[in-house]
Amino acid sequence: MKSTQSYFVYVGTYTEEDSASKGIYAYRFDSRTAELTSLGLAAQTVNPSFLAVHPNHRFLYAVNEVQSYAGQKSGAVSAFAIDHATGKLTLLNEVASKGAYPCYITVDKTGKYVLVANYIGGSVAVFPVLEDGRLGEVSAFVQHTGHGPNQERQAGPHAHSIDLSPDNRFAIVDDLGLDETLVYKFDSKKGSLAGNPTLAKADPGAGPRHFAFHPDGKLAYVIDEMGSTVSVFRYDGGSGALRPLRTTSTLPGSFTGPNTAAE
Repeated sequence: MKSTQSYFVYVGTYTEEDSASKGIYAYRFDSRTAELTSLGLAAQTVNPSFLAVHPNHRFLYAVNEVQSYAGQKSGAVSAFAIDHATGKLTLLNEVASKGAYPCYITVDKTGKYVLVANYIGGSVAVFPVLEDGRLGEVSAFVQHTGHGPNQERQAGPHAHSIDLSPDNRFAIVDDLGLDETLVYKFDSKKGSLAGNPTLAKADPGAGPRHFAFHPDGKLAYVIDEMGSTVSVFRYDGGSGALRPLRTTSTLPGSFTGPNTAAE
């Protein structure tokens, strides 16, 4: 970030399958003029499909959405230092994500932990952030089990996102394969996820993908990829429970044909 009006914008890409992309790209955004200027390749890395910036703005973290890393059936998570003069990223280290095809990453509000959702792995993992920005070994890991009614898309669990509550006490996970949004207790001192999560069920075959809180912290929203719907929940900040209120289609009534929703 250069000033209060000028910001670096980072874009993750897919680099495999004959793609011309090489990794993470940087842009400079001027909020006064809405001008976006390309700064080119910020860091070369494989399939950095989702990114998150540390609260101190010194570090950036990316999932490497692959199925094999260092001989393991796992993707990877990469840590980078941000050059505030040029926008370039310097690789600090990589760790295994503990599951195949990680697709989502977030940094907790203390800046001490990175949380990752592994899509094909159907799992979530937590990694400590060391003082120099590098990632340590996994501090928590939860493997989901089960399946949904769509055998083509939901033959097993598919953790698609992991977000934190405004008070940093709960980690909310959308699992597309299970038609569930799972709420885990998150301990920001230990980097742990408590078992026996609170569950919010989606309609069968809906495929929940991404989650967002309303700014007032009392309402929450889940977008369902396969069902092309948005589900609204009342959020209980004391227990982390999500109470369903309504589900609305993302499509106009006149629409026909296939569709999926993303973010």
